[in-house]
Amino acid sequence: MPRRRTTLLALSGLTAGVLVAGAPATAAAGGSPPGKQPLAVGTGGAVATVDPDATRVGLDVLADGGNAADAAVAAAAALGVTEPYSAGIGGGGFFVYFEAATGKVFTLDGRETAPLAMGAGAFLDDEGNALPFQEAVRSGLSVGTPGTPLTWSRALEEFGTLSLAEALQGGIRLADEGFVVDETFRQQTAENEEKFRRFQPTAELFLPNGALPEVGSVFRNPDLARTYELLAGKGAETAYTGELAEEIVRTAQDPPEAAGTGDVRPGLLDTVDLARYDVPFREPTRIDYRGLEIYGMAPPSSGGSTVGEALNILELFPLSSMPDVPALHHYLEASALAFADRNVYVGDPAYTQVPLAQLLSDGFAAERACAIDPGTASVTPVAAGSPDGQYGPCPAEDRPTAGAGAEGPSTTHLTVADAAGNVASYTLTIEQTGGSGITVPGRGFILNNELTDFTFKAADPTRPEPNLPAPGKRPRSSMSPTIVLDDGRPVLALGSPGGSTIITTLLQTLVNRIDRNMNLAEAIAAPRASQRNTATTDAEPAFIAAYGPALEALGHEFTSVAELGAATGIEYLPGGLVLAAAETERRGGGSAGVVHEVLDTAGGPGTGDPRLAPELGNG
Repeated sequence: MPRRRTTLLALSGLTAGVLVAGAPATAAAGGSPPGKQPLAVGTGGAVATVDPDATRVGLDVLADGGNAADAAVAAAAALGVTEPYSAGIGGGGFFVYFEAATGKVFTLDGRETAPLAMGAGAFLDDEGNALPFQEAVRSGLSVGTPGTPLTWSRALEEFGTLSLAEALQGGIRLADEGFVVDETFRQQTAENEEKFRRFQPTAELFLPNGALPEVGSVFRNPDLARTYELLAGKGAETAYTGELAEEIVRTAQDPPEAAGTGDVRPGLLDTVDLARYDVPFREPTRIDYRGLEIYGMAPPSSGGSTVGEALNILELFPLSSMPDVPALHHYLEASALAFADRNVYVGDPAYTQVPLAQLLSDGFAAERACAIDPGTASVTPVAAGSPDGQYGPCPAEDRPTAGAGAEGPSTTHLTVADAAGNVASYTLTIEQTGGSGITVPGRGFILNNELTDFTFKAADPTRPEPNLPAPGKRPRSSMSPTIVLDDGRPVLALGSPGGSTIITTLLQTLVNRIDRNMNLAEAIAAPRASQRNTATTDAEPAFIAAYGPALEALGHEFTSVAELGAATGIEYLPGGLVLAAAETERRGGGSAGVVHEVLDTAGGPGTGDPRLAPELGNG
């Protein structure tokens, strides 16, 4: 398809962080945030994100003839405007793509990299103790080489029909005209207020006139609009070898602190780190589950390997014929086992030998499954297995354990499908909500704190630790963008934010959809629990209320958390229909849309239409 050309918007004379109560916004007027629709069914393609403005931008691209890659990049750029505390060009991510023309799944690794000057002890103090986590977060030391600009460019070059300049138009316009502040944006700003006030350009942008943004006001970011225009005019290269690269390095090395807030640690990022950065293709992970092909992201992501291993374990049990409590017990047990192996074996494959094939092998899954007692919960943390290719009777638990490390609960995910059958599942992040808190002056975006995803200090110095910092290394991630095929054809795609709980969110949603007779909207909305090989299981209040007493009788212990994840997903239905689904409540609710809506889904999850839950797999 020939590339289409559009004229760049003329933007000038604007100031950053302008907050205008009642001013017109792209997605809404009159001071009301745009409505969020968590479920849509129709034709022509679909987009699901956490934000209605971003979903609309993606749908506009599809309606104008763009494909899933075009719409994914356009929606991601819009999220950089409306979800600036979760994603943006100061961060990175993983892009998983099904190309209908070839029938293949491709993955792009846009994970941030450590500076060449960073060594294993970068996050230790002079006495060899790990730095306080938040001190490390709020520092230039936490900033890795951003991967997002090059990920967008590479995705469009390989799969898209639009240029980067064309794909950025919706984001440029949204940043210029503004979006209506909702309660989630205000709350996230409030939660980061102390961090934001430490850095002058951040406070000026996100705390205009020194105050939190009011719900119903319009937030404009013309600095970001101009930065997108720079990328549109000069290409992603300017973020790696041009003027934007120099500004990123200068900001990381000498964070622009506000007066009287105290010194923060300078960063190690240098121009050579950006100049040598690449977004490589990686072979996706693949497992077969109940007759379906599950594709995910390979290391340095631990998402594909950990979700895949847990599903391989669960496939040995007839979950679809189990009542809810036994099925959930097996889900929690399999997750603990897979996390034990993740923590010991998974890291950047350029720096550690990850036994990926064995972690995803049926033999290893069978050996691990024999540790599950259907009547009793394991005492966690459990020991890691031995993915050595020699599998037999259940082994004794005399192998190592390791901690999971700290990962921020932020990040965002978008899912896109077009009418031709191309599918994008894209998770992108700046790590913590609000990232490092450091805004590049005059550029309108926050730099990541992704390097705090490294393990600061090995728990056992006598055993290898796959996730210590190293020059040029990519920190281990839990981001788990996933695409599911049935006999080579796409049927389902999904992902979520949530730090290490991303993995359990994806795993539980897949089990809900494939094994527990839920349609996709119900599978996403269902209450969640997250067992990551820890002494207790994090669980939402609704999960504890529904299943807690029965699971506690088996030995599970729960810690109540307000919410886990914020998933979005898309499913192809019979008759040429496509379903888009997002959260109903988590993170303020998500936004699902289709180009041409043909089914009334105003009732949301549980509408009961049989077309929403066709049989998936043979489970």
